[in-house]
Amino acid sequence: MRERGRTRRLLGLGARTGGAVIRTRLGGQADWRALGEALFEGLSELKGPAMKLAQIMAQWDDLLPPDLVDELARLQRQAEPMPWEGIRRTLVEQYGDPDTLFREIEQRPFASASMGQVHRAVTHDGETLVLKVQYPGLPEILEGDLAQVRRMMRLGRWLKVPQARLDALFEELAAGLRNELDYQAEARALARYRERYAHLDGLVIPEPLPELSGPRVLAMRHVAGTPLRELEAGDDATRQRIATTLADWVTEELFTHRELHADPHAGNFAADEQGRLVIYDLGAVIPVSDAHLKAMMALLDAALANDPMAMDDALRQLGGRQGQGAPLALYREAAEAVAPLFEPGEQDFADVRMHRQLRDLSPKVWAAMDRLQPPADILLLSRTLNGHYWNLVRLGARLDMDARTRPLLEWARG
Repeated sequence: MRERGRTRRLLGLGARTGGAVIRTRLGGQADWRALGEALFEGLSELKGPAMKLAQIMAQWDDLLPPDLVDELARLQRQAEPMPWEGIRRTLVEQYGDPDTLFREIEQRPFASASMGQVHRAVTHDGETLVLKVQYPGLPEILEGDLAQVRRMMRLGRWLKVPQARLDALFEELAAGLRNELDYQAEARALARYRERYAHLDGLVIPEPLPELSGPRVLAMRHVAGTPLRELEAGDDATRQRIATTLADWVTEELFTHRELHADPHAGNFAADEQGRLVIYDLGAVIPVSDAHLKAMMALLDAALANDPMAMDDALRQLGGRQGQGAPLALYREAAEAVAPLFEPGEQDFADVRMHRQLRDLSPKVWAAMDRLQPPADILLLSRTLNGHYWNLVRLGARLDMDARTRPLLEWARG
């Protein structure tokens, strides 16, 4: 009965979203703020994969209407927690009686997300841990939600995205969501990242505790920190230190280890008391191929050279083109918007002129969808890099992107 009610609510939200998309496509006006409020209220209660996908959408700041993004972004910080009774059932399944292991478990979570929530716990020895607890029944809910998401993605045909491309996008999203249910894989990722990045003094990754972890509960040592989104009005020196560490870490992830933490929303990052970057969540880690890296760097190289034909060639390599006639004017505008960030010397990510240019491009990208298409194979990769761009914007980062990217461009050309 509850499953049918969930399906009806998802279908209702999907129909409302579809109506807004269709009105816009036909030249009308959509109330994106009202739609965002409805999605926030519905998905905050439903949680699960549908809420996760909405959080992903909120990171596409440069493509979606700002009013819709603002409302969806609330899902990253204001989602209502699940009642304690359901969480305790999962803890009992994992531990038997949790009281034998813990002196106290806070019933109110300090973080509530789409697939689970995080509770502080104190052992009988007095050590403070955190328990990431998966919502009850999530594997079954996942498959039901994915069926509804597949139906909703048919709206992409109104944007002239081919069905084969929509199917490929869906499969990459579905695989990523299924992987996030494996908390034991996340524990292994935490251990791997702790060892791999131990040389980065400015980076902190919580230590997983395998003896207290299982398929649906992940136990970690507690690492206190100020969330990244709360640093925006904070000390500039701390923000610049965090931004530099974030940029160094992402670059090393991609170009040294060919692996990427693929959930860049601001709630997964913080600064500790020493001004170090804390990474809380490694539930989504993806491999990155040389071919995809080289094609993305070729696209950047062509944009910096303001070469629309080379940009089109790179997009074709990435699977991001369809139909006849490259939108060369759009390529030129995109190149002009991006180029200032890569000029020699320190560039300011807080410069609103560039963001405004990127936002102004959004309706033109949608209008050119008969010739462009989402590159399905790099959906999570491009979404992650986009998310980190906006994290650097929030931090007001000042970075020399020319010095950072020049050796990478030379590598891609070789």
